[in-house]
Amino acid sequence: MIHKSSIFNLQYSFPASPGWVYSMNIIETDRLALCRLTTDHAAFILRLLNDAAFLQYIGDRGVKTLEDARKYILIGPVDSYKRFGFGLYLTKLKDREIPIGICGLLKRDSLKDVDVGFAFLPEYRRKGYAYESALAVLDHGKTIFGLNRIVAVTSPGNDRSIKILQKIGLTYREMVKLSPDDEECKLYGIDF
Repeated sequence: MIHKSSIFNLQYSFPASPGWVYSMNIIETDRLALCRLTTDHAAFILRLLNDAAFLQYIGDRGVKTLEDARKYILIGPVDSYKRFGFGLYLTKLKDREIPIGICGLLKRDSLKDVDVGFAFLPEYRRKGYAYESALAVLDHGKTIFGLNRIVAVTSPGNDRSIKILQKIGLTYREMVKLSPDDEECKLYGIDF
């Protein structure tokens, strides 16, 4: 089934059941295509999760080998697709099918609401891709999944991500900890 939205000429494709796992495009914008991650994307995930900015602002996920990356994809995004129907999506340039980052919705045990997350390779930052994909994901969450509120968390010093969150309409709500051992992070949110 395909659903169209007016923001960026978005098109959504989605399965009848959240249990399906496939890699067709879920969201398309003018420049980007977002699809479900599969273990075929392990090399890309290995590179992204070991980028200096990812490690600094998001954290070390312990992904040091291709096998670690495959496990990360299966335990994280693929499990999320099965449980919730959404998760982090591979974000790629639509015209060339080049993976540039990840963007999607997450449901963390430590947060009441679903949150939007994104990360991009260094050479694809500052080109508007994070804004474009995050805005599309917000619309997807609202339109397809009927979410009334979406939040986001970021490190207090991650000024670039904070600017993107504000640009897509999220406002600062409070400081939170995702786990007792974590440092506090900023929680932003938007109500539809």
